[in-house]
Amino acid sequence: MSDKASLGAYDSFASYALRQGVQQRGHHHDNFVVSPAEDMAALLGLEPGVPVTLRRRHAGLLPVVLRTWQDETQILQSIKGLLKYVPQCLAKGDGSAVHSYVQGVPLSTVCPDEMPLDERLLHALAGLLAEMTAVHRERLPELPPSWPCEGSSGSFLRTLTTLTETQVRLPNWPAFGGLFAALGVPEDAMKEFAGRVPSMVDRPFSLLHTDLHRDNVIFSYSESDAPLICVDWELASYGDPLHDLATHLVRMRYPAAQWDDVKEAWARAMRSVRPKAVHGLDTDVQHYIDFEHAQSVYPDVMRAAHSLGLEAEPTGLETATESVRRALELAARPLRLRSVPDVKEIRSALYRWHAALPGRASRAAASAVTVEWCGTGWAENDGARVGLPHDAVVEALSREGAAPAEHVFKGTGHLNTAVRVGRRGKPVIVRRRLNDRTRREPRFLEEHDVLLALAAVEGDVRAPQLLAFGTSKPNDAFAVHSYVGTADRIRPPEHPVDGLSPREADDLVDQLCALTRVPTERLRFGPSYGDFYQWLSAQLVKMVAALPEESRQLAVALGLPDATRLRDLLGGRFVTPRNSVLLHGDLNPWNLVRDRASGELTIIDWEMAMVGDPLYDLVRHLHLTPHDPGLRDRMLHRWSSQLDSGFTKGWEEEWRYYRCIEIVRSAYIDLDRLVTADVLDAPNVDRALSSYSLTLSRATEFLGLRTGRIANPYLEIALPGSELVGH
Repeated sequence: MSDKASLGAYDSFASYALRQGVQQRGHHHDNFVVSPAEDMAALLGLEPGVPVTLRRRHAGLLPVVLRTWQDETQILQSIKGLLKYVPQCLAKGDGSAVHSYVQGVPLSTVCPDEMPLDERLLHALAGLLAEMTAVHRERLPELPPSWPCEGSSGSFLRTLTTLTETQVRLPNWPAFGGLFAALGVPEDAMKEFAGRVPSMVDRPFSLLHTDLHRDNVIFSYSESDAPLICVDWELASYGDPLHDLATHLVRMRYPAAQWDDVKEAWARAMRSVRPKAVHGLDTDVQHYIDFEHAQSVYPDVMRAAHSLGLEAEPTGLETATESVRRALELAARPLRLRSVPDVKEIRSALYRWHAALPGRASRAAASAVTVEWCGTGWAENDGARVGLPHDAVVEALSREGAAPAEHVFKGTGHLNTAVRVGRRGKPVIVRRRLNDRTRREPRFLEEHDVLLALAAVEGDVRAPQLLAFGTSKPNDAFAVHSYVGTADRIRPPEHPVDGLSPREADDLVDQLCALTRVPTERLRFGPSYGDFYQWLSAQLVKMVAALPEESRQLAVALGLPDATRLRDLLGGRFVTPRNSVLLHGDLNPWNLVRDRASGELTIIDWEMAMVGDPLYDLVRHLHLTPHDPGLRDRMLHRWSSQLDSGFTKGWEEEWRYYRCIEIVRSAYIDLDRLVTADVLDAPNVDRALSSYSLTLSRATEFLGLRTGRIANPYLEIALPGSELVGH
């Protein structure tokens, strides 16, 4: 509050400005432009009729921006007289302030985002940033105690990541964490980014605006010697001036062709006032650009979700979806996101989050759900559960969008959300298939059909129970499964990623043997085939032929055959006919859930199930899971000794055929993942790619191909795991 005006007079003026002022809505504030009456003008030290701006922070504003100082008034007072053309704070009240009015038009009005700027304007904007070096640290408000030492650019960037955690992510995580998890942004993404901050050149610190975009640059009407005025200083900071350049580059939405011109203009302006600030520009500015894209995913996603409104149906869903898509694409590389969801997946995640808002979740979910199957009842005790009542399905879906991040488990093929339903709060899993535009291996059965068929061996094969399936808005298929884990605490499952114990190995073999008793007549298995091995080989050849051109070319360059040659190499083998059974199809460690107390395993993710040779399921598991030779032999012999010859005849020689086909399959699929950078952070993918060169060597050996055919010897040396094969 200005010492010229009493609190009562200020409050009266503020009320008048809110009623009569012309509202200009900004990103973080509402601005009300009004000309004060003579008495109030005198208190403000102005001539009557001179317009001023009453500035008030938005009510209910999400905490989505980094603030070094909480009070913009202090910032303006500290730079008064040092930077000529900035607004002045004339009076301050509770939650608002009166600023001098900047008469002019925003740059965004005459030159919208993505439009190029005239070269003279680029230099003028660079000059604004350079002028801020005139403000020394001692003139600014007190900095937080943990602020980095003067000139330490790397520490400053790490401080920014810490502020993102404490000021933006953590306060909002209870409300938005589940949405971020559904979109593939892990909880520790920013901490991991901070750990990757490289060494940087030290530069002298200065005042930073940090939000110089087209709405915050004003073309003045009245100041002929001040063509540009910079407004909205509430996010100002003190640190590496290269950070200001990076935020300006990103938020100004320059066309890509102008970025180099902007950097050159900034460097020229900065050299004239503080030459050391330009040191390391060429390398270090990208680190700040990466940070800007990384941290922006939080405000951009939350603002988009918040913009959907409070009505039963979201408003502006397509606009919000596009905003989230763009934010995720920009953040994907610096945050090392596993993949970016497609538009349909983003739209569905936003819709579910909106539908779960308090006060209308049940109504919204009930009107949006079509249940195709849900059985007849569901036991609330610890006994058997058969289906899920319709109202419990609606309850589960209404809670799905509000589930906390730790209850959302996103895999490579499905989004799984744990929620509690019913009087006793039993946990269930809502399961939705993710976009599979880059999926190379086909699905042959509907997972819900497989789970229903498994009821014939319930108790002998431990798998999630199907409780319901159907569709929900917006045209999004779902299934509800029983939760695998302890009912008292929902937590991520434990997987035997380092291999099975002997007891677990025996248990898995016993379950595979039990699968031979599952009736398969009602399973709608798409393809028809005679010899399973020949059919499997044909599927592999078909997959190789459908790989992107870049992946196929690199495969051939590394010595792998093209699809036609692969068909010839695999086609000469035949296996003994064995009885067909239900197969899981993908028994990697992440599809097995460990119960340490009992030594038992539960088999999850039946989406790649098929009907075929029972030997294949066991061999594929042995390929995907680390086992020493002794445990491998133990599993093979236990399996063969428990089943009659109709399931096992000829296995001693032919299990190696399936091992060959799986190694060859991995050689192509893992190479394609390297080329497309798809799901590289998935744990099973990361493990496979770390030893790719060894996989390649084994694949060519199994196919009987000569080694040393690679045209460029450095190509293979560069592959992950090349040190394992003695290059």
